[in-house]
Amino acid sequence: MTLPNQHAQSIIERVLHGRTPAAALKRLSPRLPVNEPLPERLKSFTDHSAEAMQKRRDLLASMGISTSQLAGDGPEIDPVALAGNIENQVGMARVPVGVVGPLRINGSAAHGDFYVPMATTEGALIASYHRGAMLVSQAGGATSICLTEILTRAPVFQFESVREVGLFLAWLLPEFPRLQAIVGQTTAHGKLCDVQTSIVGKEVFLLFEYTTGDASGQNMVTVSTQALCQWIVENSPVAPQHWFIDGNMSGDKKATVQAFSYARGKKVVAEAILPALLVRRILNTSPEQIVRYAALSAIGGIQSGSIGVQGHYANGLAAVFIACGQDVACVSEAAIGLTRMDLTKQGDLYVSVSVPNLICGTVGGGTSLPTAKECLAMLGCAGAGHARKLAEIFAALLLCGEVSITGAMAAGEFAAAHQKHGRKPPSGGN
Repeated sequence: MTLPNQHAQSIIERVLHGRTPAAALKRLSPRLPVNEPLPERLKSFTDHSAEAMQKRRDLLASMGISTSQLAGDGPEIDPVALAGNIENQVGMARVPVGVVGPLRINGSAAHGDFYVPMATTEGALIASYHRGAMLVSQAGGATSICLTEILTRAPVFQFESVREVGLFLAWLLPEFPRLQAIVGQTTAHGKLCDVQTSIVGKEVFLLFEYTTGDASGQNMVTVSTQALCQWIVENSPVAPQHWFIDGNMSGDKKATVQAFSYARGKKVVAEAILPALLVRRILNTSPEQIVRYAALSAIGGIQSGSIGVQGHYANGLAAVFIACGQDVACVSEAAIGLTRMDLTKQGDLYVSVSVPNLICGTVGGGTSLPTAKECLAMLGCAGAGHARKLAEIFAALLLCGEVSITGAMAAGEFAAAHQKHGRKPPSGGN
């Protein structure tokens, strides 16, 4: 996507994050295990015994990572404490949580070795991401950078004619500083950054763009937009016949070309260079075969009308969203993007993911629930000040998933992996 100069300058500031260019470059560079050893890898992922699960918990505990809430050792949640999270409550759905890692990330905000919780009932999913994390980490880690943060809401106003629309906009657009002040009265964390207009006959859509701090911000921007619309209707020199708080142009909880080509939520790019020897040893195929498959996959995606081309972003996002208390419905828009694979001059595998619509936060919503808070703490992302870090971790995780699934396809092992890990044994039923 192209960006105005002001946005480009903002991205540069995010990448540097107060560091000199040399210091930022060093932070974003691979950290090879030969120079900086990785922490212990979670093992025995095919051992489903209680003893093996306890060993995994003990390993995480030895690193200061708690799983007490996930283990069910915490007190039962008082239904009253769930006000604002659920209506008509009758109980709790229990989804098993697995952990992937360590995953080495060299990000602008996320920098370290992470154990990533994922909640799923799909066999083979954790194994696949775990394998991808091992390859990426042994190659020095994934560089992951959160570039932009924009959340939108798009009210629509209907007038009698396009002439009235023109008069309306001529009055409204110079009032932008006042609109920003109104937003400031509704939230201490959100800011109105810009407003775009789309005229369709006698209707005009206003695309309000916000930053939302460390919250995913869906409710925040709705409340702010309601206040803006009320002020606009009360003060406009030409009254609209009708208006609605969202005219379905914002892309909320749906995949849209607009969000893909621009951004909605946090846009994150992650990349890694994977040495050919590691690719052959861990994925049982070659970089050349992976790139060949990726090119054919892109052609298939184009024919299907896919928005973006990627393997299975939704798999990883749904699992990590559930574990970390995110709005799972946002997977519908977050799971679009581009996976890029190419050969380096040395014959190694270059991989990148570009994810323009990561709607995620570390405060508000479901992030305060005990298991979600524990999963966020596992990532060092609990509470305020960590939303960009969380987004960079999510993108790096998606990179691992893309590496593993593409490797399985290229090696002809995709069906065998699901046959081995994704089917319940006869005693468990089908």
